Amino acid sequence: MSEKKTDEVTGVDTTGHEWDGIRELDNPLPRWWLWTFLACIVWAFGYMIFYPAVPLVSEATPGVLGYSSRAAVHQEIQDARAAQSEMISKVDSLPLAEIRQNADMLQFAINGGRAAFSVNCSQCHGSGAAGSPGYPNLNDDEWIWGGDLQAIATTLRHGIRHPGDDDTRYSEMPAFGRDGILDREQVKAVANRVLAFSGQPHDAALAAEGTELYADNCAACHGDAGKGDREQGAPNLSDAIWLYGSTEADIARQIHAPRHGVMPAWGDKLDPVTIKQLTIYVHSLGGGE
Repeated sequence: MSEKKTDEVTGVDTTGHEWDGIRELDNPLPRWWLWTFLACIVWAFGYMIFYPAVPLVSEATPGVLGYSSRAAVHQEIQDARAAQSEMISKVDSLPLAEIRQNADMLQFAINGGRAAFSVNCSQCHGSGAAGSPGYPNLNDDEWIWGGDLQAIATTLRHGIRHPGDDDTRYSEMPAFGRDGILDREQVKAVANRVLAFSGQPHDAALAAEGTELYADNCAACHGDAGKGDREQGAPNLSDAIWLYGSTEADIARQIHAPRHGVMPAWGDKLDPVTIKQLTIYVHSLGGGE
């Protein structure tokens, strides 16, 4: 800190600060800035008086206007629900097929279903419903239990292997290797027979050896040509869509000790309108039949 001096060039006093020979001029603040600053102070005090502002132990001062952002949001939600009530009532009363055929109802149901999917289903099937190993892709046209509106609705309501629901979708593939039904070489032979169904590279000799083994152990559920059976929840083995992987090792692992996925029964967790909206949304993703 040095003593205040008058700048020779401008004739303005300095603040007394100096750094490396540089001094700061003590110019007054612009009037517009001062008035703006004072106005902000006045506005702040006014805000504190009229609106909730000062935090207390368990709440804030309410303000003389009694405004509450929570109450405002609650009212907006109530207004939105009131505006949607007619459409929700129609979704509740109309069959799925009629909702699907009405453009306005369809869009309303898709929007509601998309929101419900994000909250309840995206954790397993992904935000875009593309799935992942062990979780089916809902965008394609391959369905284990069927992809029409009624089939999707049934799966949503009752889930898959959901304990406590007598109508849940249920299928169980034997653990052919773990339980000693087939030995390691037989499992490998059947895996190559399955690879042949989908036209993938395979050992032709092993596939031929696995033909009879497949017919005796697998065809009852998956069909002679590996096309699957939706009534039993048996996947199609002849396409390029695989739930647990498509390599020989992946298929052999599933034959040896199969993994069985589960899905909640949403019928006792979501209301009927939301179930319908979810059904319409999933059906609209591209693979609906």
